[in-house]
Amino acid sequence: MSPRAGSAGPHTLAFVESPVQLLNVLEWAYSNALQDPGAGLTLVVLSPTDPMTRGQLRRMAELARDEGYEVRWEEARGGPTAPFHTIGGLAGVLRRADRIVMGDPFSRYVQLLLTITRARELVVVDDGTATMEFVAQLARGERLVRWHRKGGRPGPRDLLFAPVSSSARRRLTPSAHRTVEVFSSMPIDSVPEGVKVTRNDFSWTRVRFGPPRLTKGADLVGTSLVETGVVDGDRYLEAVRALAKAHGATRYFAHRRESTDKLRRLAAETGLEIVRPDLPLELIARRGPIGRTILSFPSTVVHTLPLALVGTEVRVAVCDIDPTWLTENASPRAQGFLSGVTGTARDVHRLSAVSMA
Repeated sequence: MSPRAGSAGPHTLAFVESPVQLLNVLEWAYSNALQDPGAGLTLVVLSPTDPMTRGQLRRMAELARDEGYEVRWEEARGGPTAPFHTIGGLAGVLRRADRIVMGDPFSRYVQLLLTITRARELVVVDDGTATMEFVAQLARGERLVRWHRKGGRPGPRDLLFAPVSSSARRRLTPSAHRTVEVFSSMPIDSVPEGVKVTRNDFSWTRVRFGPPRLTKGADLVGTSLVETGVVDGDRYLEAVRALAKAHGATRYFAHRRESTDKLRRLAAETGLEIVRPDLPLELIARRGPIGRTILSFPSTVVHTLPLALVGTEVRVAVCDIDPTWLTENASPRAQGFLSGVTGTARDVHRLSAVSMA
């Protein structure tokens, strides 16, 4: 039992499925320490199957335990019966929790768990750019759908799950009996009525790590836009090669969802050193060593890295996605959404789409 698990304050249950979500729960907990120092926090990791994600989650879980929080690791996807065992095992603590913190309101797992809870306080912490879309959809009263999903009619699984998704959306709407907070470093324009938005400025990260030692060169940050079917793989490789050549980048920090085959090809055809981080990039960059320039395509890091690296001499530069790079299966909303991610980023240097010549 952790030092805080049995504290007298209201108990908080946090559900995370990615390393970044776990990092942002720690940031949320740190920012709330003065207002609610006695609150117990239990982190529930709904473990995915991807080895890279699992490895980063293990490392983040260690950091959470070092902070004194209880961590409960659930093999939530470890076979056909795993979801039933996980949900059944969590039902009791879910009903007793006063506050639920979640990293991904689009997650069907989380939406199922929300149907069980009686918590009067719900908190959504950042899951990157998806947070922007979640808040916008909540404000418009739309069903919760990830931005990169292709438009059109819902599939059979969507229709089957629709009642649960609708219930989750209702629970994530503030009422006289329930408060909803969004803890985010992302730009949020249209805030639903009654939703409290709290700024995540990465205070915990800056206090615990760094400042970093800076190298002379540039580093490039990878993206999973190819894996999600948004950007064409060949076009992406050409863009990385051109960007690295133009700015003298030597290292490529891979996104945890990037495929091994793609990374192997990138290394062979660009000469970049492929780095597979064992922690979220915000922590990697803060610990250093890191390049004086960090190059990225539109992604969460163009918003989070300037905050994590405030006070250092690191420059974050973002390269636009050319519309011709998009696949025919990309959502009709993809280009506008990606442009919005870039256009709303603060304290970054904006690059035009690189020339393929």
